[in-house]
Amino acid sequence: MIEVKRNYLEIKSLQNLKGVNQSLDNYFLILLDPINFQLNKFFYKNIGQKHKWIDRLVWTESQWIDYLSSKKVKTYVFKHKDNLAGFFELIFHFEKKEVEIAYFGLLEEYQNKKLGSYLLSEAIKKSFVNSINRVWVHTCSLDHKNALDNYIARGMKIFKTEIIKV
Repeated sequence: MIEVKRNYLEIKSLQNLKGVNQSLDNYFLILLDPINFQLNKFFYKNIGQKHKWIDRLVWTESQWIDYLSSKKVKTYVFKHKDNLAGFFELIFHFEKKEVEIAYFGLLEEYQNKKLGSYLLSEAIKKSFVNSINRVWVHTCSLDHKNALDNYIARGMKIFKTEIIKV
């Protein structure tokens, strides 16, 4: 068993976003519509394997489809030309006027190229719609070494920290 530090971060206004507006040749972001659970599962497994994302590995096909069919869940896919580069999943909690960035990441060959800063900026922008007052995320010491710094650099603030044993 190991101790893992988990940080919860939030941003309460689009005006607080320290965005990255670089133009990226041959990169684009698309809303996955209709849903494609195989694509979410692919990203979850391939990005998550190094970071101990394990909760969904036991999900059945119908569990994936049920989750992704919710009107509250939106998946965005980041592509370079025709190649998959990364993704993020947003969960809209309209009753609380908040959005959780549930999963976020880049495939290994696209990491450490400043693309994570751009992708996180876009995730935050896509979250602040329909009178949303707060966007939050959690990250932990098992995530990419730059994850926490990226969230903070985009203007997110830590509101809770905990130590868990896994």
